[in-house]
Amino acid sequence: MITDRIIDLTFVEDESHTEAEATLTLRGNVYVGRGRARRNPADPSVPVLGEELATARALSHLSHQLVDVVAEAISEREGRPAAVSVD
Repeated sequence: MITDRIIDLTFVEDESHTEAEATLTLRGNVYVGRGRARRNPADPSVPVLGEELATARALSHLSHQLVDVVAEAISEREGRPAAVSVD
């Protein structure tokens, strides 16, 4: 069982933008994903929507980084390029 994994989310917001940063600590390695959401000036202000979208984008960024790390590790181990996808 892995017990040293933590995801920390932080937000920076203003009237029209929300930025999220997802930091994952996994087995002593730290990965950071970032996401941003922008509110159309014609739309009502609903901060939770910006937070949710920015978080989704930050986690997507994080997941792509992890896939790249796994592909690189498999390639090094196997001595040939590895194709890894998130489906």
